[in-house]
Amino acid sequence: MALPLSQLPAEIAREIRARKWLALSVFAFVSFAVLAAGFLWPYKYQSQVIIFVDDRNIIQPLMEGRAVTTEISEKASAARELLWSRSVMETIATDKDIYGENADDLSPEALIGRISGIRSNMSVVTRGDNYFSIGYSASSPMKAFQVAQKLGQAFIAENSERKRAESRSAYDFIDKQVKSYERQIAGVEERLKQFLSENVDGTEEGANARLANLRSRLELAQLEKEELETRASAFERQMAEISPRIRQGETSDGYLERISAMQAQLDNLRLRYLDTYPDIIILREQISELQKQRQRALADQTESPESLGGINIANPVYQDIRSSLVQTRTDIQTVETRIHSLQQLITEQTKRMERIQANKAQYSDLTRDLEVNKEIYNDLLRRREKARVSMHLDIEGQGLNYKINETAQYPNSPSGPKFSMFALAGLFVGLVAPFGAVAALLQVDPRVRSREQIEDVLELPILEQLPEARTPFEKRRDRRITMGVVFMAVIVTSAYIAVALAAVFGVF
Repeated sequence: MALPLSQLPAEIAREIRARKWLALSVFAFVSFAVLAAGFLWPYKYQSQVIIFVDDRNIIQPLMEGRAVTTEISEKASAARELLWSRSVMETIATDKDIYGENADDLSPEALIGRISGIRSNMSVVTRGDNYFSIGYSASSPMKAFQVAQKLGQAFIAENSERKRAESRSAYDFIDKQVKSYERQIAGVEERLKQFLSENVDGTEEGANARLANLRSRLELAQLEKEELETRASAFERQMAEISPRIRQGETSDGYLERISAMQAQLDNLRLRYLDTYPDIIILREQISELQKQRQRALADQTESPESLGGINIANPVYQDIRSSLVQTRTDIQTVETRIHSLQQLITEQTKRMERIQANKAQYSDLTRDLEVNKEIYNDLLRRREKARVSMHLDIEGQGLNYKINETAQYPNSPSGPKFSMFALAGLFVGLVAPFGAVAALLQVDPRVRSREQIEDVLELPILEQLPEARTPFEKRRDRRITMGVVFMAVIVTSAYIAVALAAVFGVF
């Protein structure tokens, strides 16, 4: 039955008074047990190397955009991973300065065990933005100092080597890619050259311009043919109106010449005078009379060619018109020949356009591959030069650098809890132990120790509680026991202090 917390201090004091010798025994046992733990505690000595990450040297602003320096985002994690590598651990585990002359004469199992021990005792801790420490703990201060010093040196050397190897590997990789793209570009250019030599139809723009020119010329030739045909029709009509032969003398053609002359004179007068001008009126009457006479002459000539007399000869006007008609028909045939030729050229040009369209996709693929490869090739050239500069930076030790800011120091005192802390804690823990044990016992003890327990659990009222009564003899005996316990407690405490001081001052 759990005891109420309000009654707990009084019950603890009563139990301690009732069992003084037991409480003293617990105090002595616990105190000396803690002191013994201080003697047996495996003390560790730790030594550490502080590394400075130099990523802000003068090279960075000078080479910004021209080179890429090797960077590590999580410096402590990267350092731990590097030091945990098998090569670094084997170098430390077989170091003769640390483990003696037979350090490398180990079986594989022993070597693995030693490497595991080094890894478990090694620590890498970040110290600010640009600092971290590499520490090592060991039971021997000399071993802790030597291993920490070797770890710092191994980290600097391994990191420098890895940076150089990484830069060299990046440069070699990009250089291989550049040479590969050089071969690809040469192959594409050769295929493009062969394609252009086999397909001489030209480009689509040139073919379109040529086709448009041919069509324009065809349209002009067709218009010219229509004009010539119209002219030929006009000549034919004129020839139908004119007699092919005339009599020399007063023929209808003579009338026509006079009418034409007078018509020309009339046209000149009308340009200067009105139609009511007397000369214009006279000329009109004369022209009208001549036309009537010509009609009668033509009618008489049809009935009797000899009626007008004279010599029957070829009409020169008719001959001129006929000559013009022949020339016009010749020109029509020439234009038709040109039209036919232009139509053939347009047909050939259309076929050429079809071939160009068929080859356009292949030409586009070749040119696109060439452009893409050249673009990637130029980018790789720039990257290769950056990688070359970066490689030289890492070889020269520039860019991101790790430097030992503080070397390992020989540890003069162990790390962690010291013997003096165990000695002070022993007295306190021994003094608290009896009270803690009694408090725990009271919480699990099923006995009823107060009236409140009965009232709370059984809900029964307690009418009266009898106080504890002791006889004078019991009081004297209790006093003697108390004095004896105090005397023994002083002796135990004095012995504890003496042993602790002797250990602290190196007596034993």
